Amino acid sequence: MLDSPPGATDARVTSASAKVVVAVLCVGSLCASLMQSLVIPIQGDLPRLLDTSVSNASWVLTATLLAAAVAMPVTGRIADLAGKKPVLVVSAGLLALGSLLCAVSSSLPVVLTGRVLQGVAMGFVPVAISLVREVTPPHLVNTATAAVSATLGVGGALGLPLAAWIAQSFDWHALFWLSTVLAVMVAALTAALVPHVKDEHPGRLDLVGAIGLAIGLVAVLVGVSKGTGWGWTDSRTLGCLVGGAVVLVVWGFYELGHRDPLVDLRTTVKRPVLLTNLAALMIGFGMMAQAIVVPQLLQLPEATGFGLGQSILQAGLWMAPGGVTMMLFTPVSSRMLSRVGGRVTLFAGALVISLGYVVATFLTDAPWQLMLASCVVSAGVGIGYAAMPTLILENVPEEEAGSSVGVNALMRSVGTTVAGAVMAALLSSRTISLAPGVPEIPGHDAFRLCFIVGAAAAALGAAIVLLIPRGVPGAVPGELEPVSPGR
Repeated sequence: MLDSPPGATDARVTSASAKVVVAVLCVGSLCASLMQSLVIPIQGDLPRLLDTSVSNASWVLTATLLAAAVAMPVTGRIADLAGKKPVLVVSAGLLALGSLLCAVSSSLPVVLTGRVLQGVAMGFVPVAISLVREVTPPHLVNTATAAVSATLGVGGALGLPLAAWIAQSFDWHALFWLSTVLAVMVAALTAALVPHVKDEHPGRLDLVGAIGLAIGLVAVLVGVSKGTGWGWTDSRTLGCLVGGAVVLVVWGFYELGHRDPLVDLRTTVKRPVLLTNLAALMIGFGMMAQAIVVPQLLQLPEATGFGLGQSILQAGLWMAPGGVTMMLFTPVSSRMLSRVGGRVTLFAGALVISLGYVVATFLTDAPWQLMLASCVVSAGVGIGYAAMPTLILENVPEEEAGSSVGVNALMRSVGTTVAGAVMAALLSSRTISLAPGVPEIPGHDAFRLCFIVGAAAAALGAAIVLLIPRGVPGAVPGELEPVSPGR
């Protein structure tokens, strides 16, 4: 059990107040997570809408994912130093500003700036997760952690049908007007209802470390995400991958020698933390694999013999139950965390994801079959996402809670990026031609291969979890008695 840091103030509130706080953190995390899939329905139209090339338009999605990957560990560290509530309010403000920029402009540079700010705002999620344990009574900690953690998956799943409906019914700028309103609401609710925890820790932000991490991560993730389009042997791809890897190695040595590092790598390589993060990568891969593959299979024309002929909106609606399933499994994962601990819960989540892909491999003949498989995968993601931050927080010092949860969220993000590249490569490896002169499309076997790879990745994640040392089921670091809320 971890002790509270010197000077920390316990801000645990009564059960009723805690539920309000957790609801605010969930809404804020959900709004930030929606940014992952907000522009997917209009991705194909962006070159026309922004008067730019297809290649340039692809950065509207990629920029947000890259910014989020860098922001989550950096934002977590800032929260450890400056306090979590101020960082949450600022993150919501950045989400509002980024959304507003996209809402009022059709210029690519302005929209890209807005999308980067939206990605930075996703730092709200790991900070919210780490704050939950400081403001909720012990008997609600697991439920609250599970609920906030699940929003990372729920936002992406529910964002697709919501964005598809808005894009089809209104001008595309309405997507960003909606996110602007939601972000302003989240900022106001966070400022008014979330208690201020005196959890600031002495230290200074490692700016050199933050810049080094940003350069290394962005280079590697750009290489991975663009590798299929550029070609894996293209000089740009190799330059990004090799250059980014070199920067990250140098960054690692720098962090090990720094008195106040951005990320304490000695904590990160502790066996429970390291293995949990590796499992996070596999589970992030599992979540994104079905999010990429299933909609494509749903939207292929029936003339292929295996496509299901659904519109973008219909495909999104078939995927939406997966997001609902994640939410419904929040109390299930909470009870599992309390009774069997994070290790067994994470193992179960990874196995369920693998099972979902096995189901998808054999059930592809109707939309409802793919919906069923998607729900099984989503149930596993919901269970796994709830367990990961619990395992992290049980094994790191409290003054590193925010940055450690941020690194875990980063690993999930890396998993989703790798999944995108792998699925694209697999789908292009086995193609068919419907008619002469018509672009080739992925064959049925390509989709089945994607599902098999997804099942294998999740199974590997489960195997990694078994190597995590056994802990105490339901343990809550720094467990304290509830007191009156403090601001």
